[in-house]
Amino acid sequence: MTDLWKDLLGCLDLRVLEEDGAAGPVFEGGNQRLSYHRLFGGQLLAQCVRAASLACPQKAVKSLHVLFPRPGGSGEPVRYEVERHHEGRSFATLTITARQAAGVLAAASASMHTLEDGRDHQTVAAVPAVPGPARGVRFDLLPFETRSASDLDSPGPGPAEFELWWRTPAVDPALAPAVTAYATDLTLIGTALRPLDGVSQRDAGRAFTSGVTSHTLWFHRPFTTDGWLLLRQHGPVVAHGRCFGRGDVLTEDGSLVASYAQEALLRFRP
Repeated sequence: MTDLWKDLLGCLDLRVLEEDGAAGPVFEGGNQRLSYHRLFGGQLLAQCVRAASLACPQKAVKSLHVLFPRPGGSGEPVRYEVERHHEGRSFATLTITARQAAGVLAAASASMHTLEDGRDHQTVAAVPAVPGPARGVRFDLLPFETRSASDLDSPGPGPAEFELWWRTPAVDPALAPAVTAYATDLTLIGTALRPLDGVSQRDAGRAFTSGVTSHTLWFHRPFTTDGWLLLRQHGPVVAHGRCFGRGDVLTEDGSLVASYAQEALLRFRP
C-alpha cells in the first residue's frame, strides 16, 4: 500500500512547464503505474484540482466540473493548460484542459474562493460509527485504508446506496481536496448497479462496459484526510446507456466537507 500511496502523491506533484503563458500557467503530471494502460479518471480529477490550486494559491477550490471526452494512456505525461477567466479578491474562475498527443482527455471548469468567516449550519443525517477492522475492504485503485459495512461486489440486489469509510497516511492538508477528488471517482457506478440482480461492479468488461463521462465536486469546508472520512453515496438511476450517482463526504464527527456527482456510460452486453 505504501508504494501505491507514494505513487499517487508523485502524480500530484505537478511540474511547471510555463509559469504564466498567454492565458495562465501550464503544468505537467506523471501517471500512476497501473497494470493496464488506460488512465484512471480519479488521477485526472486529482491533477485538475492540483492545477487549479497551484494557479490560484491564495484561494481554495470551491467547485470543479470535469468532462472526459476520451481516455488517456499511461505511457505519456498529461499536460494541464490553465486559463484564467476572472480573478478578484474573493473569487476566481478557471478553465483547465488536460491533453496528450491524441487530444483533450479532460476539460474542467473550476471556481475558486478565498476562505472567509460566516454563519455555519448544515442539515445532514448523522453518520454511523466507523466499522471495526474486520470490515476492512480492498479497492485496488484506493491506496489507503478503507472499511465498509456492506459489500459492493455482491451480485444480489440491494439498495442503490453505499457507504465507504477511508483515511490516508499523514499528508499535507493542501492535498486533501485532490486526494478526495481521486477517492470519489471509483464506486459510484457500482452503487448504481446494486439494485440489479446478478450483476455488480466486478462484472465490468464482461456483463457491461462503463466509463465516466462527467464528474463534479463541491468543497464546503477545509479538512484533512488522515482522519476517517465517509463517502455516503446514492445511485438513483440507470437508463438509456448511462447511470448517475451522487455523494457526500463527511468527517467522523459528522461535518459535511464535500459533495460530488457523476454521470457515466453504462452499456450492458446482450
